Amino acid sequence: MTDRGKVYLVGAGPGDPGLITVKGLRCLAEADEVLYDGLVNPLLLLHTSATARRTCRTCTDVGRILKQEEINEQLIAAARAGRTVVRLKGGDPFIFGRGSEEAAALREEGVDYEIVSGVTAATAASAYAGISLTHRQHASAVAFVTGHEVPGKSEQMLDYSALASFPGTLVFYMGLHRLPDITRALIGAGKAESTSAAVISRGTLPAQKVVSAPLGEIAEKVAAAELHAPSLIVIGDCVSQRDHLQWFEQRPLFGKRIGITRPAAQAAPTVEAAVELGAQPILMPTIEITPPDNWDAVDDTLARLSEFDWLVFTSANGVRFFFSRLLQQVGDVRLLGHLKLATIGLATAEALGDYHLRSDIVPAQYRAEALAEELKPHVSGKRVLWARADRGRDVLPQQLAAAGADLCETTVYCNRDVPSWPPDVTSTLQSGDIDWICLSSPSIARNVVRLLDGEATCSARIASISPVTTAAAQSAGLQVDAEATEYTWPGLLNAIVRFEAG
Repeated sequence: MTDRGKVYLVGAGPGDPGLITVKGLRCLAEADEVLYDGLVNPLLLLHTSATARRTCRTCTDVGRILKQEEINEQLIAAARAGRTVVRLKGGDPFIFGRGSEEAAALREEGVDYEIVSGVTAATAASAYAGISLTHRQHASAVAFVTGHEVPGKSEQMLDYSALASFPGTLVFYMGLHRLPDITRALIGAGKAESTSAAVISRGTLPAQKVVSAPLGEIAEKVAAAELHAPSLIVIGDCVSQRDHLQWFEQRPLFGKRIGITRPAAQAAPTVEAAVELGAQPILMPTIEITPPDNWDAVDDTLARLSEFDWLVFTSANGVRFFFSRLLQQVGDVRLLGHLKLATIGLATAEALGDYHLRSDIVPAQYRAEALAEELKPHVSGKRVLWARADRGRDVLPQQLAAAGADLCETTVYCNRDVPSWPPDVTSTLQSGDIDWICLSSPSIARNVVRLLDGEATCSARIASISPVTTAAAQSAGLQVDAEATEYTWPGLLNAIVRFEAG
């Protein structure tokens, strides 16, 4: 990106955070500011450290509605201040997205900008509903139509006679509330009442709902189903494919809302895994991961690495913070060449692999007791360095000391309790709209109880990452419904899948 201020008009896709383009992700990663639409999935903000502000379609507790002129002014002001700005828009900026109006305003003010195309709702939502908009036996053309023309415009641009005779698939954006008018106009212009039609609500999201019916009946069926915006109306023979091509709703956790309690900065891989299973992740961090307040003790230990025989890690965070400081202070991992390495589990071993190092010991069970058992035959009379968090269980030092090891502990990161959950999480809990809360450590289990602060869990089930976490949860008063057999976040999600499968 340029050193001068610049605005990137980026298409975020219609909802599924995985549908943003590679270039769009790169823009987010490099942005100083992000101004995002109300329809943009906020999970995409996990990919940026920029200041983010939302432009709401209606006034909510999240923020007030912004007029288009105000949005333009904010984009121009930020770019003139030398900042890289991402204007994150639902779908594609140039398909019913007012991106061209924003680009024109930027051009008029001499602000540098670039358009980053996105996946538009018509193609993605239809595909997620199992509807191919074109098909050599059903439709050789497709038309994108607005279902909501500019209010007060003296002359409407839609020619329903032409649309009724169009030889292909019709896709109406933003037409849910005008569905009866649209269907009457098409039928009045000659479109057969028996034409296949579907309305896709909240397409590509776990809340997706689809209603299919003949054109003459679709409005009544949709009203009875109480579908919500945003929605897409698809009309044409291609809709009949949904009966045998639907796939999205078959995902094992489709529609389940799952509370992810790990730190927000590290939640992206778990969020992606939950989305792939069809779930809606709800970020509910209970702790923040921070560096130590003072690095002096760590630096002193790094200066004495030659004194140790073993280096032990019990979390991926420990690996990352240790090596970040090592490379910053020393700049050479060859200082570890004489050391044997041990990690508590596969995820921690993989974090070590990011630095092209292989763990000598990875126990079959990802818990401190198993790691201690694996280490005991090797550490008698040896000096062992444990790079750890500021708090945690004391199983490892107790058992290694009993085995004759000379253990040195150095705190390379800290766990800080969050004071509260965001208001949207609290309201979602209170309304009973969370199906599962995931616990990935004893401290997180206790923090969940603290943050619930006497509130009922609102019928949410509890999933635990390990027997140790389960015991802590039960001691704190929580009932655990599912427990992972592999003590990792993917294992935790798999435990939920097994439970939901009965």
